[in-house]
Parts: sequence; C-alpha cells; structure tokens
Amino acid sequence: MTVYVRSLETAVPKTMLIQSEARDVFAAQPGLSRLGSRLVNTCFDSAAIDTRFTAVEELTNEFRADDPQFYDPATGLLLNPSTKVRNEIFGREATKLFVEAARSAVDACPELNLLDITHLVTVSCTGFFNPGPDYKIVRELGLDPAVQRYHLGFMGCYAAFPALRAAKLFCEADPNAVVLVVCAELCSLHVRTSNDPDTIMGSALFADGAAAAVVTARQGTEEHALMRLDHFETVLTPVGEDAMAWNIGDHGFEMVLGNYVPHIIDDHIVGALDPLLAREPELAALPYSSIRHWAIHPGGRSILDKVESRLGLTQEQLVPAREVLRNYGNMSSATVLFVIKHILEQDPEPGDERICSMAFGPGLTVETAVFTKLRQARTARPARTSPAEQAPERLPAEAPVA
Repeated sequence: MTVYVRSLETAVPKTMLIQSEARDVFAAQPGLSRLGSRLVNTCFDSAAIDTRFTAVEELTNEFRADDPQFYDPATGLLLNPSTKVRNEIFGREATKLFVEAARSAVDACPELNLLDITHLVTVSCTGFFNPGPDYKIVRELGLDPAVQRYHLGFMGCYAAFPALRAAKLFCEADPNAVVLVVCAELCSLHVRTSNDPDTIMGSALFADGAAAAVVTARQGTEEHALMRLDHFETVLTPVGEDAMAWNIGDHGFEMVLGNYVPHIIDDHIVGALDPLLAREPELAALPYSSIRHWAIHPGGRSILDKVESRLGLTQEQLVPAREVLRNYGNMSSATVLFVIKHILEQDPEPGDERICSMAFGPGLTVETAVFTKLRQARTARPARTSPAEQAPERLPAEAPVA
C-alpha cells in the first residue's frame, strides 16, 4: 500500500534571536572563565547560524517584565529559573506552536474534513504537561474526540521519523486512516550561562519551532500529495551512548553533546545507510551522490560537513540542511521536517526525485528514511519558511540550550 504525505507545514515563534547579538550577551555574563568566554565566541561564530527563534518573549531588550525570569535587559544578565518555571512556560507556549502547525497542515488539505482525521501523533522532548499537546490539538481544532492519540516524548532530534513511521503503519493497517503528525520543540526554555562546553555548544545551536504533516493512503490522495513514504530504518552506533544525551536538571533540561559526535557519525554513517538502501537494490548500487536529494538533520555545521565529505555529496545536495540551520538553528525533532519542506518547495526536476533522509539523537541513534518527491509538491501552499517573511521581533541577546 502506498502512503503519502499530503501536506507539510511549519511554524516558529515571533521572537527572533540574532546569533551575533546572542553571542555578545552570552560572552558578557559574569562567572565565565577565560576559557568559557573563548568557547562562547568560538561556538557561536562557527555554528553557521544567522538567526533562530524563541518562544520566550522576555528575551528581548524591548520587553520589560516586573519580575524577569530569563533575561534582565536592565542589567544584561541571563537568569536561571527552575525547571518548574520553564516547564510552565512550555505548557503555554508549546501549545500555541502545536496548534498553529497542526491547523496549517490541515488547512492545506481542503478536500479533507476535520473529522476525517483518525489518528494524531505528537512529538516533543523539551517539556511535559497533561492533558498534553495531543489533547490540546483535538480541542482547539475541533477534531473528533474519538481520534486515536499518541505522544512520543523525550526521544530527541530523530523523533520525527518514528512519528512518520507510526503514521505509515496506521495507514497500512487502515486504508481509510488520515494521520496528523505534529512536532514542536521549545529548546530555548533551557538556556543558562555556563563554563561547561556541552552547555555552551547547546546555547549556540538550539532554537524553537514546529512542523506538522498530514499522512494518508486514501484513494485519490496521490493527485494532491507532496511526497511518498517509502522506507524507514533505525541503527544504533556501537559507540556514543554517553556522547549525546538529554537529562532533566533542577534548572532546566541538560544537554550532553560531546565534541566527538561528528566523528562517530563520520565513522558509522555508511553502516547506518546500508540497511535502508538494501530495501532498494537499485539505489544501493549507485554512488550516494546519485540520489538526488539529501534531507539531513542539521545537528550542527560539523555534522553536515562530515556527512557531505563521507558520502561524497555535492555542496548543492546539502543546501537545504545548511539553509535551515542558518535561518532557524537546531529545533530538535521538528528540524528535519523543515529540511524536507525546503526540498519539496524546490522547482521539480525530470525523473524520480528520491530523497534520502537522516536524523541523529541520543544513543547514538541514527534514523534513516527514503521518500519520493511527487510532481505537484511545488504547487502546495507555501508555509512560513523565511525569517524575512515573518518580520518577527528581534532578540538582541540570548541563545537556547537543549
């Protein structure tokens, strides 16, 4: 049975982080050692990021709070709220992004009724609340209260793939199923100043965003679909369990992001692709660069550099991932869907447009997938994919950590 992505939409908060300005504020925090200050400048400048977005409106110089919790523009100090305070904001602000992305994805399918949605899969690793985002989407959008709801929590940057894979399985089990998949992450809630290299690296990379897709195998869907879901595979690298992790601390969630992660990916990416490409021997027999599109989760610039070099890809094949990283940073699970959307919105080319996609997360887990971009993808209603189109509020200084 053929399963399609009927729509794919994205959303980001209105407050923009300017990377150079965030760097300057972070580097000016008291308590930084000389090495810490040097690391801040190096990590921010080498991240290949220009702008990111945050749901914490307080992180702007223009915003004034009677009792600031994250950033005090009067003193230029980054503050250190408790995990409880951060998570309360997640419950409020993540709901907005979940609902916005979900509504956009459903609105992009005018032939579907809201009550046609049979399954809802939500994804996030940056906060918790219950009734959760799945419940909030049902209520806000007016979906059938009997819709089957599933939440994938705390998996990390690769979690969009298990969500899409689950949606594919639902549709294969029920040809009438229509599955709404929504990923939303507020990584910037967990910002704090530190001399720890992992925390500094996270501060230079992570941001907030959401993406949603409608997945179905209903007859006639192929006339309007953007992409075909072909195959998924999961691989655990033999090393790296301690190199990437995501833990809950007293003052936010704590990222372990060892500087050896790009080297682990470099060593094991070919082995991670083998079981995926074995599903289609004609692809396995080709050079990697012969696969037209590569939707790589931009976990960081060095990861993209390693993928490009190891697989012998062209610079053009990594443009979607690098552009998403430059404009949005790393939004954890939502990020790879931004990259896929970038590819779908490119002008169509002759012949089949296959997409090989990869995302990495704690474990070290490597999720891979093969998709097929369809002819009509370019005609879909465009989402808000350019920061310039949104004219968001600029944030002068701050950087998210996750």
